[in-house]
Amino acid sequence: MIEMLGGGVIGSLIGGLFRLAPEFLKWLDRKNERAHELAMFGKQCELEAQRGQQKLAEIGAQREAALDTGVIDAFKSAIEQQTHMTKAAGGWAARLSASVRPVVTYALVGVYLAMQIVMAAAVIYRGGSIDDVFRFVMTPDFVALVAGILNYHFLNRTLEKRSLL
Repeated sequence: MIEMLGGGVIGSLIGGLFRLAPEFLKWLDRKNERAHELAMFGKQCELEAQRGQQKLAEIGAQREAALDTGVIDAFKSAIEQQTHMTKAAGGWAARLSASVRPVVTYALVGVYLAMQIVMAAAVIYRGGSIDDVFRFVMTPDFVALVAGILNYHFLNRTLEKRSLL
């Protein structure tokens, strides 16, 4: 009788374990599924944050482009008004107005070059080599100045003659 009881109890225990096994597997599956959903939600939040930053950058770029366009239009309008006023004033005023930009450009470039020559002489006086002088004089500011002058006096006028500007 004890053998029967023992066999029945062990069988019941094994049967109970087999009935609980699918529930345990479902519980593990749900746990993994929730962890996966949480990870996916985190990735979606990161993606939305990046989209938001990109949209803000796009809006900022559009605003800057609109401002730049407005500034350029205002600048063109001011130049056109100055041109009309000068032409209306007549001969000597038109020539004087036309000479202002080149004279100011040459004066500023002359002062800047004189300053560069003095600084180069100081470098040589202190024992610097020609390489040192070149590195000291060829600063980004000097390159920007030369590029701006060349752009205005050559490229800008070429584009205006071809009606590209």
